[in-house]
Amino acid sequence: MRFLIAVISVAAFLVSGNAAFADKRVAFVVGNAAYKNVPQLPNPAIDSKAMARVLRNVGFDVVEGSNLTRDAMTAKLLEFGKKSEAADVAVFFYAGHGIAVNGVNYLLPIDADLKSEIDVKLGAAINVDITLDQTMGDAKVKLVFLDACRDNPFAAKIRSAKATRSVNVQTGLAEMKSGEGTLIAFATGPGQTALDGEAGTNSPFTRALVANIAQPGVEIQQAMTKVRAQVSDDTSKGQLPWGHTNLTGNVYLNPVGASAAATIDPSNAPVSAATKQGSDIELEFWRSIKDTNKVEELNAYLTNYPNGTFKSIALARIAALQDGPSNTTRNLSAGIDPATFTEEANQMSEDQIGLDKGQRRDAQRRLTGLGFDVKVTGKFDDETRSVIKRWQAARGYPATGYLNKPQHKALLSEIVSTRTASSEQADDEPARRRSSGGGGRRHYSSGAAAPTGGPGGLLGGMMGGLFGRR
Repeated sequence: MRFLIAVISVAAFLVSGNAAFADKRVAFVVGNAAYKNVPQLPNPAIDSKAMARVLRNVGFDVVEGSNLTRDAMTAKLLEFGKKSEAADVAVFFYAGHGIAVNGVNYLLPIDADLKSEIDVKLGAAINVDITLDQTMGDAKVKLVFLDACRDNPFAAKIRSAKATRSVNVQTGLAEMKSGEGTLIAFATGPGQTALDGEAGTNSPFTRALVANIAQPGVEIQQAMTKVRAQVSDDTSKGQLPWGHTNLTGNVYLNPVGASAAATIDPSNAPVSAATKQGSDIELEFWRSIKDTNKVEELNAYLTNYPNGTFKSIALARIAALQDGPSNTTRNLSAGIDPATFTEEANQMSEDQIGLDKGQRRDAQRRLTGLGFDVKVTGKFDDETRSVIKRWQAARGYPATGYLNKPQHKALLSEIVSTRTASSEQADDEPARRRSSGGGGRRHYSSGAAAPTGGPGGLLGGMMGGLFGRR
């Protein structure tokens, strides 16, 4: 009966799918180029117009401006703050000069005239942290794009001022951490400068944003991975966008056309009230069948949610029901965060882990110990990316070649789980244990030891077969 109720609930949601995208979307888009006290920039005003057009095309109410003075920029921010109250998605885009003083980022109106630190702090510049908190704090999802890492002539002026020579003034912007439900993206890395691009065109960063963030059916973090790749290619690896994200769900600026809404998987809708409703329905559906021993009920979940949160668990359950339980599968999946099977990793998510060279070497050793042989270099080169992708595919994780926190945690805990599974199999098959041979142990920087060389490779391949089954 619970299963029937869940199916009826899902059907009702799909019929009302046209309402799923009636979320409140607001954007602040400003480009400052015509500076009065330093040389003008060629493209920010053009960048802002291009971004505003893209956002309007996917349903955003855009507060737009270009070449704004301090007073005009404040007025636009006040307007944006009012409109973003209770917004489902709020976007903040700024192109122009920015500056970092003692680790705090500031945006610069065109009438800014900064000669010392006191000019910055007394209001000639706009504090980014305070601005975002005051204008976007009430929005459910906050996306911030700062194309403001240009070589800033104000920095030298402030450094040379007698009263502020000990002040840390960065050439580019300083690193920022995102709060819950927020993605922050910079045109380049902290303290580095970004390129303007050819006069009369878009900057490399804005051009990549315009090309990728509103592609139909592309999730925003996937889009940002494409943005990074495009900027790197366009600048011959001279510039690499950087960011920090703390989103708690999938965000789509352009999920699908309205005519296709009735066939959407609710788990892929934008993060909004409608998305939460869809997620709740999926969760209730899963709860109604999670203990079932009927393959057809698990298949019904997969039919309704082909990319659902519990897809990998459902597939593993179907395999277990059809082929019998597996000790290896049971031990590896126990205690694994469900997000490990659903969240796609990318360069940004891997950067958030903050792996140093030693930790990268440790990850490579662990992969080798599991039968996914890779050279231990401390660098995640193309070979390592390929091996990570094979490991992810074998475990049923989204195979991108990059790590995120849940996947990295799973890798660190997998050695213990593998050893336990190997021990159980050895107890069941003493003859195989006796004939397995010697082989030296591989040692890890964490102090843990992997299984012996021969069984490690065998077990890695065996687990790959189990978890790669579709």
